Amino acid sequence: MSSNNTTPSSWWKTSTVYQVYPKSFNDTTGSGTGDIRGLTEKLDYLQHLGIDIVWLQPVYVSPQHDNGYDVADYYRINPDYGTMEDFDELLKGLKARDMKLMIDIVVNHSSTDHEWFQQSRSSKDNPYRDYYIWKDPAPDGGVPNNWQSKFGGPAWQFDEQTGQYFLTLFDKTQADLNWENEEVRKAVRDMIKFWAEKGVDGFRMDVINLISKDQRFPDDDGSVSPGDGRKYYTDGPRVHEYITEMYDEVFGPYNMVTVGEMSSTTLEHCIQYSNPASREFSMTFNFHHLKVDYPNGQKWELMPYDFEAMKQLFSEWQTGMQAGGGWNALFLNNHDQPRALSRFADDGDYHAESAKMLATTIHGMQGTPYVYQGEEIGMPNPVWNDVSEFRDIESTNMYRLLQEERGKSAEEAFNIVKERSRDNSRTPMQWNGSKNAGFTSGTPWLKVDERYPSIHVEQQLADPDSIYYHYRKLIALRKQVNVLIDGLYERLDDAHPNVFAYARTNGSETLIVVSNFSKRDVTFSLPEAVWNDHIAGKSAELLIGNTEAAPVLTQEISLSPYASYMWLVPQQD
Repeated sequence: MSSNNTTPSSWWKTSTVYQVYPKSFNDTTGSGTGDIRGLTEKLDYLQHLGIDIVWLQPVYVSPQHDNGYDVADYYRINPDYGTMEDFDELLKGLKARDMKLMIDIVVNHSSTDHEWFQQSRSSKDNPYRDYYIWKDPAPDGGVPNNWQSKFGGPAWQFDEQTGQYFLTLFDKTQADLNWENEEVRKAVRDMIKFWAEKGVDGFRMDVINLISKDQRFPDDDGSVSPGDGRKYYTDGPRVHEYITEMYDEVFGPYNMVTVGEMSSTTLEHCIQYSNPASREFSMTFNFHHLKVDYPNGQKWELMPYDFEAMKQLFSEWQTGMQAGGGWNALFLNNHDQPRALSRFADDGDYHAESAKMLATTIHGMQGTPYVYQGEEIGMPNPVWNDVSEFRDIESTNMYRLLQEERGKSAEEAFNIVKERSRDNSRTPMQWNGSKNAGFTSGTPWLKVDERYPSIHVEQQLADPDSIYYHYRKLIALRKQVNVLIDGLYERLDDAHPNVFAYARTNGSETLIVVSNFSKRDVTFSLPEAVWNDHIAGKSAELLIGNTEAAPVLTQEISLSPYASYMWLVPQQD
């Protein structure tokens, strides 16, 4: 097995990131809400898993209309999560374990409670007026254009005090910042420097590709959906310029690891965002592979996921980013998505096999893997019994709008929301079999999944064959196997209805990954050229699998339900 030798400047290429949704991770006070000390308390657990970077989601002062992505003060810690002293202790604990901290930067918008906005709305001649996007009403007195908010309803809110509308692409309490204003850009860079000086190692930039808007603010023509608007503010005209400014002043000088969350983006833009020559980000998130169960791109309609589309998208982004010198952030789960285990596999009879299969598939690709809390123990979507159990603002808004605007019955709306809700991934972390899964001694802010007694950390740590130990091995392999970092990607499965298979090659090693995404026994034949050029006559090592048997690599491979294997084949000169 080879050992990796990435340059110091690209250390994150062999790293694995663990995403912490603090509200649901670990509560040390009995408040029912997770806190910073709760994360510090679990650092040994994350170190044991092999994590290099902890991504802590927003803990800033916030009214919590959107769970912290509505920031009211970028310089202060929300008392619900603790104090700045707690944050400093977390940093100290991470550095003692040679781990790094990445935090969220949310600067497409701020909360309307932020002092900038309070000043901005006070009068048209206030110095902060131009920190946000204000427009006069349309001639009929209505909204300035027909853009729709991503959370439903118009993307504009009327402010009676000054008689103008302000732009809100997300919730009505999240006012979009005006990045055309140089003062805004400087204020953002100063804030990022503050956290860099404190010792933070990196930043995840929330919906950062939306910061540059088409300054004409035209009506949307409805070619995607009525009032969609995305083409006028996604990957906008000055977005790369703005990001390079941040790189030159902060990211570069402080040697930060950065990831841009890219909403409805393109491969071409993500190559530019993440190619080192562009001086922008270390890597990017894109979400195309998580829209393969959206009929015509519509999140709030249901359909079975399109397996072939998923494979094509992964393959396009693997080969495209490699060719363009970009770098992917690899993920199937996060705080905004239903659990991949429930969505793309079987969280019932084949629970463990499915979780391990999905992990092997994603960790074998090129990029930096992100593990979302609970993914490593196979947490599924929870059982929802009533709409009153939801806490997510998007979910409650859409439950109402599906009935009011799309003619759905209450039952139909509930069935859609329980499949799509962001709360699916936000239920409390399941630490043990005690009350509330060991998350809190109080009343949890969001229900704990009722299946927690059979799915929790304590149980998995005691079982060497658990999902947890499968993840631990995958994370370790990334530091041991060069081809995982630099191997060129080639898809092998040729539209097989059940199997996703690919190779990674770098001249000295070939990696073969084969996964069965179905609950049936299937066979799969490796392409003749791949077999002859890279495998025949060579000794293949099974690096990791999810079945009791350790199969030898043959050209025709038999796969039990949700079986997945990763083989390493040394190449002889």
